[in-house]
Amino acid sequence: MIGDIVTVTIDRPLGSYHPEHKDMYYPINYGYIEGIIAPDGEAQDAYVLGVNEAVKTFTGKIIAVIHRLDDIEDKWVVCPENHSFSKDEIMEQIKFQEQYFQIEIIL
Repeated sequence: MIGDIVTVTIDRPLGSYHPEHKDMYYPINYGYIEGIIAPDGEAQDAYVLGVNEAVKTFTGKIIAVIHRLDDIEDKWVVCPENHSFSKDEIMEQIKFQEQYFQIEIIL
């Protein structure tokens, strides 16, 4: 799926807080891809990088998979087609949530 173009529906826009964990701030847009079911039975979750304002939807390319070694689901990383990010740059932007899991970033 890396390199595929997908549309992410943003349910936790940049600048918002997690609905249950009130101290978790979202410094990037985060949402899901309708029509793709993840192993947890819900729509596939995705981080959106390279967009510096809150949006409702975003269409871009998948550049990485965040594989959680201690959880059932993976997260996808989506960005504008003309952007790219290194593993370190990705980790810097997703650590607000992924710091609680053992992960590997697959490019």
